[in-house]
Amino acid sequence: MWAERLAGAVVAIGNAPTALFHLLEMLDKGAPKPAAILGIPVGFVGAAESKDALAADARGVPYLVVRGRLGGSAMAAAAVNALARAGL
Repeated sequence: MWAERLAGAVVAIGNAPTALFHLLEMLDKGAPKPAAILGIPVGFVGAAESKDALAADARGVPYLVVRGRLGGSAMAAAAVNALARAGL
């Protein structure tokens, strides 16, 4: 559902590693590139792996990850707020 809105967007993922994996798949299939990807999903299943996949190949998109299992919506929101305050 987000394909139409990706171009130039800041994508923040804080809770679903599957969403980050899906975003990477979408980019591989030619979806428009966002302005930045904040890949900060939390959890034991897939969180670290999804962030590692983004860091290994960000598909030419600037990104931020918190390595390992840590993350979550609060961290993702804080990252968005930091970018907004910096005027980026």
